Amino acid sequence: MSTLRDNWRVVLLVVLLLTSAIALFVPGVPPGTSADGPADASGPAASESEQLTNLNYGIQLSGGTRLRAPIVGITAENVNVTQADSSQLEQTVADELDLDTIDVRVRPVTSERSAGAVEVVTKDVTHQELRTALENNGYQPTTVRDGVTPETRQEMVEAVDEKLRTSALSGASVQVVNVPGGQYFVSITAPDRDREELVDLLNERGTVKIYAVYPGGENGSFVREEVLKRSQMSDISAADREGVGWAVYITVSSDAADEFSQRMVDAGFGDGAPCGNYNHSDIQQTTAGGSADPALANDEPGCLVHTLNGEVVTARGVTPGLGESFASGEFANDPVYVMQTGSSDNPAETASEIELNLRAGQLPAPLDLSEDSGSSLDPALAERFKQNSLLTGLLAVLAVSLVVYVRYKRVEVVVPMVVTALSEVFILLGFVAFVQYPLNLSHLAGFIAVIGTGVDDLIIIADEILQQGEVETGRVFQSRFRKAFWVIGAAAATTIMAMSPLMVLPLGDLSGFAIITIVGVLIGVLVTRPAYGDILRHLVLDED
Repeated sequence: MSTLRDNWRVVLLVVLLLTSAIALFVPGVPPGTSADGPADASGPAASESEQLTNLNYGIQLSGGTRLRAPIVGITAENVNVTQADSSQLEQTVADELDLDTIDVRVRPVTSERSAGAVEVVTKDVTHQELRTALENNGYQPTTVRDGVTPETRQEMVEAVDEKLRTSALSGASVQVVNVPGGQYFVSITAPDRDREELVDLLNERGTVKIYAVYPGGENGSFVREEVLKRSQMSDISAADREGVGWAVYITVSSDAADEFSQRMVDAGFGDGAPCGNYNHSDIQQTTAGGSADPALANDEPGCLVHTLNGEVVTARGVTPGLGESFASGEFANDPVYVMQTGSSDNPAETASEIELNLRAGQLPAPLDLSEDSGSSLDPALAERFKQNSLLTGLLAVLAVSLVVYVRYKRVEVVVPMVVTALSEVFILLGFVAFVQYPLNLSHLAGFIAVIGTGVDDLIIIADEILQQGEVETGRVFQSRFRKAFWVIGAAAATTIMAMSPLMVLPLGDLSGFAIITIVGVLIGVLVTRPAYGDILRHLVLDED
């Protein structure tokens, strides 16, 4: 027991090595991974080598795409609007600017927000037009600027992340980055995916709407009313069923089913309604002509219209049976609404897209992909980078070993030194695997830097102890080791201070290099250097 107590630093090193081995090689240990393999290995081109460890690779080592684009929008600041007036102002501004209300967002004054703001998330409105619309309603914004509010940026990250997780783009990540000049970008990284696939997913906001168009206006004019919203849906699934074809099956939540049925009855669909000709840009042209159901041919027309990103997917009438279920309340007993996509060019693809957008939710604002400053890398080239990086690391270890051997010419000193340095790298790999930090080329440069600084510190320890004469007692050894450790500690503190700005500033890959270097230095100072001191003490004192 006394031996373990005297060599607790070596014991700690061994425990951390075992823990790192578990984090590296045991599937499902790192949070966010499964027993089937690492998070990034779910792509179609995931290689067997990626399954050997739990390491998570960035696009530079696995291939893929990184998009970096600003959020479309302008914001009027210091608008003194209350929570009670926010909905009315949102509708009024949308009407004045001829926009849909989804393109206008009012952030009222609350306990968390001392000044209100109004955002317009479209390219079709100028700063002056937004200012004029607010002034016409009695509000005096102090400034109108490009960009959106912090709340919208956070909602954007959550919405994009949900859309990426719901789609086939698993393993992707999204964050907001602030570039010099104060502009904010949404940065999306999708390992092992091509750019077109990612752009297709994010190019549209994914706005799905269900309207009822019926003659409910003045003098029998048609009105268009949104009758079912995402918040009223409890389950969504796309399927190809016999007799129906491709469709999206929407289960209306129990607390909204009665309200939905009543709205349909109030709109005149209680006995069914035919929908022949429908023009989304001019709803007054809606007629009952061409109805598939002869029993409805002479009835008053009405249409249920489904749109995706503003484009009509289907415009259909309501059958007498469905209308009766609305009127009698039977719909609430089995509240499944069917959104057919058979009239679209690609019914299966349209149904899947609607399902995805309803599940993930629409983006709060569009991304300006015309200003995309991202990058894309072919997976085959990334695999070559990975192999070359491994070769570079091995050459670095070999070169350091030769230099150390030339200096000391004593295997019993060189071998523990090299093994200790490699242990430091192994523990660092275990840490990276456990936190699922995506490795890129800059991080591998940090690993090589850790090897260099680690061996340099071990040489300082060896020189201080071996080059200052005979070590006759443990007291002499401890004195020399403390002196060397003070030098190492000061050097480590200097390195951490120098790297800290790189870690916190938005400098892209340089931040990753700084993080790996700092963690490696901390592992060395707290674990591997003291353990090497214990090993060297036994070697020197046993030799004497």
